[in-house]
Amino acid sequence: MIRQPAVVNQFYPGREEDLKKDISSRIKPATGEQKKEKVLALVSPHAGYMYSGNVAGAVYAVADITKEVIVMGPNHHGLGAPFAVMAQGVWRMPWGDISINEKLANLLIEESSWLRADDQAHIQEHSVEVQLPFIQYIKPDVEFVPIVLGRADFKTCEEIGTAIARAIRKFGRPVVIIASTDMTHYESQESAKQKDQLAIEKVRSLDPSGLLEIVDENNISMCGVIPTAITLIAAKELGATTANLVAYATSGDVSGDYSYVVGYAGFIIQ
Repeated sequence: MIRQPAVVNQFYPGREEDLKKDISSRIKPATGEQKKEKVLALVSPHAGYMYSGNVAGAVYAVADITKEVIVMGPNHHGLGAPFAVMAQGVWRMPWGDISINEKLANLLIEESSWLRADDQAHIQEHSVEVQLPFIQYIKPDVEFVPIVLGRADFKTCEEIGTAIARAIRKFGRPVVIIASTDMTHYESQESAKQKDQLAIEKVRSLDPSGLLEIVDENNISMCGVIPTAITLIAAKELGATTANLVAYATSGDVSGDYSYVVGYAGFIIQ
């Protein structure tokens, strides 16, 4: 199957030269003390590049991306299986097709009782797609496995996260896990920053169960909390000991309207 882009020319430029110019302006070259860091995972936002692109660019500027990656995002549309892996085919993007690594995809499905091969969940979903130009800019020959996830309790997240870690070990090569999420949606700048700080501290503490609890207790509209929690679980299983906040911003920093913002945070997990 060839998966066509769903949000090209909406969330990011569709012309190859325009996209390259946009991405290069957001990913500053690693110079001096800023060097690429080996990471087990990262967390990056998925809004239109005008709003969240600088936060995503800051993360991808410092993260050493492997040739194979897993990209997990929330299912905004509710289509398809609740925990859906696209297990074969290519994704058509402005810089060319990106192949799905079928071996890794099948290992993920084999290791988890929840993950299912399903294309339908991916057709309209933007949360994975928006990460790909950044990844492709850094690693043109990248192969990936896209996963979109519905709602889940901690036990389900734990099962999927540990299964991902097992699959990566069986795969036998380094794989960076990428969680795609935005933070608080459509609240004032003050409210968004206060709520987001609560979630940020749980990510920095590598506390996936605490993240789910704090998001629920404080009604934080973090759309990718499930991908983020699963990423934390998998990364810890693979030996992660630190999660560092690389950048935080809100849409108000671009629009100038601080009464009604969306928050964006980017992390590297090592």
